[in-house]
Amino acid sequence: MLFGAFSAIAVALYREALLGPFLSDDIAYLVTHPYTAPLSWRNVWEIFDPWGPAKLYAANYAPVHLLLTAVERHIFAEALLGYHLVNLFVHATNAVLLVAWLRRAGIADALAVAAGLFFLVHPANVEAVAWASQLKTNASLAFGLGALLALRRAPPAAAALFALSLLTKASGLFALPTAAVWLWADREATRRDLAWLSLWVVIAVVYAVPQFASFAHLGQVEVEAYADLWVHVRTIAAVGVRYLLMAFTGIGVSAWQDPDPALSWLDPWWLAALPLGAVLGWRLIVGLRERRFEAVFWMAAAASFAPVSQIFPFSTPVADRYLYFILPGLLGGALLWARQGFERPRDWHPAPTEATRRLLVGGAAVAAAALIAGLGWQSAVRARIWQSETRMLLDSARHYPEGSSALVLRARSAAQAGDVASSVSALRAAADRGLDRFAALEQDPGLAPIRNTPEFRSLMQEIAGRWIAMAQRRGYSTQPELRFLAIAHATRGEYAEAVTALEGALAAGGPLDDVVRAELEATRAELAASGDGSGALEGGRREAPGQVPSEAPADRAGGAPADEGGGERGAPLP
Repeated sequence: MLFGAFSAIAVALYREALLGPFLSDDIAYLVTHPYTAPLSWRNVWEIFDPWGPAKLYAANYAPVHLLLTAVERHIFAEALLGYHLVNLFVHATNAVLLVAWLRRAGIADALAVAAGLFFLVHPANVEAVAWASQLKTNASLAFGLGALLALRRAPPAAAALFALSLLTKASGLFALPTAAVWLWADREATRRDLAWLSLWVVIAVVYAVPQFASFAHLGQVEVEAYADLWVHVRTIAAVGVRYLLMAFTGIGVSAWQDPDPALSWLDPWWLAALPLGAVLGWRLIVGLRERRFEAVFWMAAAASFAPVSQIFPFSTPVADRYLYFILPGLLGGALLWARQGFERPRDWHPAPTEATRRLLVGGAAVAAAALIAGLGWQSAVRARIWQSETRMLLDSARHYPEGSSALVLRARSAAQAGDVASSVSALRAAADRGLDRFAALEQDPGLAPIRNTPEFRSLMQEIAGRWIAMAQRRGYSTQPELRFLAIAHATRGEYAEAVTALEGALAAGGPLDDVVRAELEATRAELAASGDGSGALEGGRREAPGQVPSEAPADRAGGAPADEGGGERGAPLP
């Protein structure tokens, strides 16, 4: 009954996003991913191979996510409504699982349902639900919550669910420290329970090897500002405060978040982190010391924050969807803390009378209902943004007027007005912020008026050169990597090097053989037409077949999968 009610509410809130087009990462995962279609044993083998190229395609080892995506593509093909409905129903399932988890911790039924509803309608979750390819986020949390609920009642099933959560998305790791604290707080836990938990540890360690290798190869980025250790520390703290504000108020939710590092000791986000961090740390320590279930939820929030905190930098420092894992822990911790404060008598304050208690409860219920209604309205409004890339860019630009999205929009406007210098200047500023998807920028119709100008071509060649330098540092070797390396060389007019890269891609083998073979033939023709390719940088760019990849997604006006370990500066996916 609760699942049905939550599902109906979710459909009502997200109705305006249900029929939108494939957006951003959807193209990479649901339209052109070479390993998720067709649904064949060969592709399944490639998906689960911990050292194969499939895990490098999006800079994460997430075989269960890719398998689920392959099944969806097999069933729905290009019927996007099916993907959206799956996300909505999994999201409703997560809200129900959160209710069950809170009840297991001793939260009253009404409060648990209210918290589940709060999670269901939270506007930050719109990104994780309306974005069709984010099934990895929804499904991973579902497996993780299921593992925690089965921890003592069905240990083998709990271990299996934990493995599924991890293999769907790395954020599923949150369940391990959460389970450890859960057993610590549960005074009836036995050695048998701890023995099963040790299996979780083994699963996590085994999984970490291919995942970290994939992340280190493609996902981790170098942020110049983080060379200063204190800037890095302050930024991590500032990011945490942003999530706290979003979690409890809905303020700060935005498509394509693009905050600056905390460069100053007077950065307000960093300063706010000092008291807030102290309070949360105090509650966690007190809960651990007194073996309270409150500590379980604070640990869940902390463990969910750690992978996205920028301890290991990746291309998207803040994103609405990352709150999806953090929010359940924050809700549970806050409810248990509030309940303790409400129920525990104080020496300096008399216990409230029954009438006063009812008045307080009634007031809290009205306030909670108003907050949930306000968040639900905000989610319905935000669902409209997921009807087009342009709306997403405009939303990002509104919240971050000097961010990458705003700069790209500024560049488009200048290009349409014929102002080459201003357009290129804005694109250069965007590139300096990490937007380096030159292949998609070349396809951007808004930039068509300046596409063949020397200034634009020079910038594209410069950005392509950054990709080539990164490829040389990281040792690109798979077929998709080498193919995109060839595109970078061709952008710079270096056709001999492009031919070498395409020959390497063909020798590496993979699902793009036919595409690579055709592009190799075309690039050899360009090499022959340009002599030895020398001096091509000054002469501009020839339109070479295969120069711009057909599967280039439009993430942030030219990005790739922008999740933990992927993103505009990380994944080689064109």
